[in-house]
Amino acid sequence: MTLTENYSHNKLSWLDIPEGSDFPLQNFPFGIFSTSGTEPRACTRLGDFIIDLDALAWIGYFDGCGINDYSVFSQPVLNDFIALGKPTWKATRKRLIELFSIGDSNLSANIGHKVRVLVPLSKATLHLPLRIGDYTDFYSSIEHATNVGMMFRDPANALLPNWRHLPVGYHGRSSSIVISGSPVLRPKGQIKPADANVPVFSPTQQLDFELETAFVIGRNTQMGNSIPVNKAEDYIFGMLLFNDLSARDIQSWEYVPLGPFLSKNFASAISPWIVTMDALEPFRIKGPAQEPEVMPYLASEGARNFDIQLEVLIEPPNQQAVSVCKSNFKYLYWNMSQQLAHHTVNGCNVRIGDLCGSGTISGPDSGSLGSMLEITWKGTKPIPMPDGSERRFINDGDTVIMRGFCQKAGLHIGFGEVRTTIIPSIQTSPII
Repeated sequence: MTLTENYSHNKLSWLDIPEGSDFPLQNFPFGIFSTSGTEPRACTRLGDFIIDLDALAWIGYFDGCGINDYSVFSQPVLNDFIALGKPTWKATRKRLIELFSIGDSNLSANIGHKVRVLVPLSKATLHLPLRIGDYTDFYSSIEHATNVGMMFRDPANALLPNWRHLPVGYHGRSSSIVISGSPVLRPKGQIKPADANVPVFSPTQQLDFELETAFVIGRNTQMGNSIPVNKAEDYIFGMLLFNDLSARDIQSWEYVPLGPFLSKNFASAISPWIVTMDALEPFRIKGPAQEPEVMPYLASEGARNFDIQLEVLIEPPNQQAVSVCKSNFKYLYWNMSQQLAHHTVNGCNVRIGDLCGSGTISGPDSGSLGSMLEITWKGTKPIPMPDGSERRFINDGDTVIMRGFCQKAGLHIGFGEVRTTIIPSIQTSPII
């Protein structure tokens, strides 16, 4: 049986993995964890267990994987491990698959080693897995761009003239990227009410999520160099879920002429697990047809998108979560290779650990819209909640939950989830 054929989770690994888990033997994402009294260090996940990569390394299970200094797994971020290069990433994942497969008794028969290596998920704290130097957000869903253009500009000319010619993007704020589970304070700023001549200063009344993924840069480049589109995936370590929170009322007042600023830089949240490109390989799919023909430096061949099913839920306080969106990464008009090629075509350098966000991922129907702005159409079509209340945007106390997974021929690879709870704005600025 190959790793992409139909399988039973429990028959492939000696470790008990719940049926339908996001983290079967074929996944092995990378993250950072700690336990009570221990420092953050590298890990992966199999089923409902954290696997301590630092412990595995020092016992000797990664000998021959191209890792000369095992302290890369002792670090509180993955950057040093990523810097070892693609052959090492692949060899490490391959060794993990071997160690936890039925038929390999090196680890499974050693109780002392298993006690050191396996940590129940309930006893672990997950941390931001990267030292993120820079963050770029793209705007690559044609459905999302069209919807926003229809709302704020001429519906007959929703897309700006450049949109089909290049992957539109902007540079965000990496310092305010937080890990799943981190509470986010409702931001304040200038807002211009529709019936007012001057702006007011207020907490945002239109706090929104943006359903996104992000890819992690896996190789440094020098300033002045460009990454060819057909080599771009060699520079990508993996992908994670990304909630790019937005304050729409602040955004609509500030974005002319230079784009979003305070409406975007207050917080973005990522999932704790970076899923490797190798794990996603079985789910490649061609993206939408691109018209007109793109310039040669953006001309990518083959299947460069991925069939990643995405969902967003809103969980009000003390209520059940309500699903508000089901979309798919495959809808993106501009793929990751094109995004990275465009990002660097002018000589901009990238560094290990940088993040590139996909932009809001919306689909072609009403159930696949990737933001509250679109789902409620600027608040004119509110969503009912279980207690009879409505949501036009996100309320204080609400938790936004994003999930993502791939599924094909019995193979299920997931990203887990990113959870973000909104807490009320501080009415006066805190003194530091």
